[in-house]
Amino acid sequence: MGSLVSTLFLTLDGVYQGPGGPDEDRRDGFDQGGWSHPYADEDSGRFLADVFGNVGAFLLGRRTYDIFAAFWPRVTDPADPIAGRLNGVPKYVPSATVTDPAWAGTTVLRGDLAPEVTALKERTDGEVQVHGSGALVRSLLDLGLVDTLHLLTMPVLLGAGRRLFAEGAAPTRFRHVRGQITSTGVSIQTYARDGRPVYGSFM
Repeated sequence: MGSLVSTLFLTLDGVYQGPGGPDEDRRDGFDQGGWSHPYADEDSGRFLADVFGNVGAFLLGRRTYDIFAAFWPRVTDPADPIAGRLNGVPKYVPSATVTDPAWAGTTVLRGDLAPEVTALKERTDGEVQVHGSGALVRSLLDLGLVDTLHLLTMPVLLGAGRRLFAEGAAPTRFRHVRGQITSTGVSIQTYARDGRPVYGSFM
């Protein structure tokens, strides 16, 4: 059975919206897209290449799927570790509106999220990876289906945009697995889900 691994770019104030470019995601009038670009370096590149090397299947939210499908099929360099995986590994997108996906290797999940993703994990050899897809990740966290979080936090605060951990999220405890700081100051931290929070008192 595969594990479900989420990889997300975040700001210091928890924004995940539009990391890749100005027009990537302008919902709610967001005009600060592309905030992750100044922090790309060899350290984060190596980390992401290692992550993609473990993938058995991709599970992508509808918006992230559309963004990826418009770009990655055009990257045909066989030496590109990310493009090779994205174009060659099975992709799944939960959607009630996608009917005929053009990106090769795509399957649309139309049923309830919990049983569909549980079945996907059970039949996948390797990691089921979610990249971006903040709204989907929140739903998966609430359902207890996320096993590992890779959070790449950029040293920038935006004060606007959609945030990953909104009020009402299911209380969840995590165990720190490993971490590093890149040459541009990005904090890359990996956490494994570890049940419910434990509470105490210093009084």
